[in-house]
Amino acid sequence: MTNKKTVYYTEAQERMARYAKALGHPVRVFIMDYLVKNSSRCCYSGDMAEELPIARSTLSQHLSELKDAGLIQGEINAPYIKYCINKENWAEAEKLFGQFFTRNSLQNNIEANQ
Repeated sequence: MTNKKTVYYTEAQERMARYAKALGHPVRVFIMDYLVKNSSRCCYSGDMAEELPIARSTLSQHLSELKDAGLIQGEINAPYIKYCINKENWAEAEKLFGQFFTRNSLQNNIEANQ
């Protein structure tokens, strides 16, 4: 007999987990920093490749992960791809993480239990 527990996650928790997974590598954090700093314009992957000591194929995999999570968007201008922040989803990620850390602040919990 198995004792299965059904776990229900909210849609917001699932989205936040997807964003967190996409940000779970230092190269992807660098990419997001780079794109946010250049948010007034889109950037080509070649621009980022010049900044990172990784193969272009590796950079492409990281960009794909961020794109799949919805944090960035790419526009093909053959033979190049321009990448930009997906501003709507980035704002949502900021809000979700902000609420999460505020709600789960260790300092607030320590003060509440004193």
